[in-house]
Amino acid sequence: MKSSKLLVAMLIAFSSISLSASDALSKEELGQILFFDKNLSNNRTQACATCHNPESGFVDNRDNGVKKMASMGDNNKSIGDREAPTASYAKFSPAFHFDEKKQKYIGGQFWDGRASTLEDQAGGPPLNPDEMGMISKKEVVNRIKENELYVNAFKNLFGNDILENEEKAYTALTQVIGAFERTDEFSPFDSKYDRYLKGEYDLTPTEDLGKSLFFSNNNNSCSTCHVLKGEDKEGETFTNYEFHNIGVPANQTLRAKNGAKDLDKGLLNNPAVTDEAQRGKYKVPTLRNVAVTAPYMHNGVFTDLRTVIEFYDKYNNKNRTINQETGKVWDEPEVKETISLKELKAKELTDRKVDALVAFLKLLTDKRYEHLLEK
Repeated sequence: MKSSKLLVAMLIAFSSISLSASDALSKEELGQILFFDKNLSNNRTQACATCHNPESGFVDNRDNGVKKMASMGDNNKSIGDREAPTASYAKFSPAFHFDEKKQKYIGGQFWDGRASTLEDQAGGPPLNPDEMGMISKKEVVNRIKENELYVNAFKNLFGNDILENEEKAYTALTQVIGAFERTDEFSPFDSKYDRYLKGEYDLTPTEDLGKSLFFSNNNNSCSTCHVLKGEDKEGETFTNYEFHNIGVPANQTLRAKNGAKDLDKGLLNNPAVTDEAQRGKYKVPTLRNVAVTAPYMHNGVFTDLRTVIEFYDKYNNKNRTINQETGKVWDEPEVKETISLKELKAKELTDRKVDALVAFLKLLTDKRYEHLLEK
């Protein structure tokens, strides 16, 4: 697959030149160009890459006056109430479904799993008035028709009449973006942890302690929800794709900016879910690149990775009463009734063990982002 810079150059160079069959782009390459194209937003100011920046762990690294807690829309005014989740390793999330054996909802995209697949997710933001703000699928397709490179590429991939049917054309758009998101650019598995598994990196004593704590089976640990395959297994994405309420408080700083007042119902906001017992639950995120994708939680309420671990520890450590970021006692959960207390029960942590867990989580940073750890 061609590099991002090369494809952008191609987009500019071929915008008014016919694309021959021999030069035809693959779905992945066309999806890559579209991923960076701001013309697919109403005011031509926002692309997929705006909120999922490849240079920042595929999250939104813009300040927007809310310290990266949420994204500002194409209208330069609307601010969401949830942080844009990383698109890193998103291709491994199973389609949204209810697991009869576990009696739990699993998978999907977005914090509430409302998009079952990557393609479903890709089709959401362009039509969201608070995000890319396009009025209709037809308007999005018309933007595609403005560019001769796109017209020829879509015809080569999907047939000469693909752009005559807006539903089929929009579906094709989501397919090529999904194809790009399934490439290794999003999931290289080349972090220090991956290199350690291959014998190419030696853990420090602190990192080794953190790994032992993370995977500990003596009691509930991080691995209860953040491990799918098991300790030292290649291809681990560090999430079981379940949904849990861990008692995250509302982000009052963010809500003072965006004006949101309604309770965030979490998984219950998914149209496929009607069970009130799912209120306040959110998808367990991957921990890949977690050290460089702050702030944390679905609403960006915590800015430091250490705070996140201390927040978990407060459920088991009677001395962990203060949020070090605010200097005050922890705020009350936004939703109390459905907290996963069973999964949160674990051995209390000393400060040394908290430091060790932070050190281990830093190992999960893709090689291309390791320079960000210094910041």
